[in-house]
Amino acid sequence: MSDTQNTSAWERPTNLPDIGDGTRPGRGEDDLEDWKQLTERIYDIGTSEGWSKSEIARRMDMSVGTFSQYFSGKYDGRLDTNNAKVKRWIESWDELADMASIVPTGPGFVATPTAREIVNALTFAQCMPDFVTITAAAGTGKTTACRNFSIRPNVWMITASPHTKTVHGMLIELAEELDIVQHNPAKLTRAIGQRLKKAGNRTLIIVDEAQNLVDDAVNQLRHFVDNYGCGLALVGNEEIYTRFAKRTDGPSYAQLKRRIGKRVRRSKPRAEDIEMLLDGWKITDPEVRLVLTGIGHKDGALGQIDKTLKLAMMTGSGKPLTADQIKAAWANRDVEGL
Repeated sequence: MSDTQNTSAWERPTNLPDIGDGTRPGRGEDDLEDWKQLTERIYDIGTSEGWSKSEIARRMDMSVGTFSQYFSGKYDGRLDTNNAKVKRWIESWDELADMASIVPTGPGFVATPTAREIVNALTFAQCMPDFVTITAAAGTGKTTACRNFSIRPNVWMITASPHTKTVHGMLIELAEELDIVQHNPAKLTRAIGQRLKKAGNRTLIIVDEAQNLVDDAVNQLRHFVDNYGCGLALVGNEEIYTRFAKRTDGPSYAQLKRRIGKRVRRSKPRAEDIEMLLDGWKITDPEVRLVLTGIGHKDGALGQIDKTLKLAMMTGSGKPLTADQIKAAWANRDVEGL
């Protein structure tokens, strides 16, 4: 169990700090009462968020040893100093929690035409199984569609980054997603292969932001396709398409290109995508829809609509949105140059 999920260690303090006659600096009756209230709040936050004591200590920038003694009532130093530190952290946490509570919740996954096209490609890759590439501009919903698809059985999704672009970095990410514990790097490839083989037919690996992967990492993924019969979807920006498209300069990628069973390429959202997203947000005012449609055609597409709507709703005091509020929220975001 991860550190942030370990809640079994949480028990309310059974000891009270010894304040003696209450004359020691920072250890008076008021300090004790503050400690009681603060440790109760810590208990509530820790258990509700699923954070361990060491995680709480890290978040409030207190050593684990000091926090453990403080929370258990065994700390023998000044209570007032630690009380003040804990209080500041709790106030900050409460402020963030209050802000989070007013952030509007979007409609979640919307089965737009582009999303359905992506899902169809992923289904093809899993059922054949086969190798597909999905290229879509930022904000067109490709990651959301892939995440929604990844809840299906025998589908695993990882996200490549500059930090995990190498063969080893990619294998580590994939092993973690597959719940594989293998500390010997030389055995990692085989362990992943055996896990895929054990899962049977119709398995699928989805790699988002795949443009970050170096060529050898992509070739390693091809190894899993060839030797263990799993499907593979490389998902990312335009570089995914151009990298494996027909070309006369640079690497030919012949071994990879001939294995691609299907490509999806979408450089901008369809008009129907924007309409369906606005329907999901329950936006009915024609003027508001017109302004948001214009925003949806900018770089960032559907993501820009979501962000602008959330900001407009947060500042709108719960009243019906107007076109002017949307324009103001867009101007307030100051992202026109994106």
